Amino acid sequence: MRARAVLFLLSCLGAPALVAAPAVPPAGVAAGHPLLGIWRLTVPGTECAETYRFRADGTTFVTSAAEVSESVYTVSAQPDKQGFYRLQDRIVKDNGKPDCSGNVMKPGAQVINFIQFHPSRTIFLMCADQTMQTCIGPFRRVRSEEV
Repeated sequence: MRARAVLFLLSCLGAPALVAAPAVPPAGVAAGHPLLGIWRLTVPGTECAETYRFRADGTTFVTSAAEVSESVYTVSAQPDKQGFYRLQDRIVKDNGKPDCSGNVMKPGAQVINFIQFHPSRTIFLMCADQTMQTCIGPFRRVRSEEV
């Protein structure tokens, strides 16, 4: 699951040292973009949750089971005609521990996904392509008092 979602994919300050890949400075994301903030995905059929922090500087911080990772991302400013935002994400640091799916991510892993928001902007699906056939979710916005 995390391998497809990679994102980010985003608060353990005492985590073990993270393995790092060479980083290219992210471009940043416009203030007010609907992706900015903290999102949580509860993996169906499990008690495991992934938390993604999409930051305005174009970086993410992700926790998933024992995994802690950081990535750089770009996201389209506006959705396409079908309502999808294009999200490109590349892991730059990972602690080498398994995520909710048991996968271990490697720095340098890159993925392109497509985000479809609910009209409320409090829920989104992450899809492998611009259809609703290959999606995971829902990702739910986390209010600051829930963190």
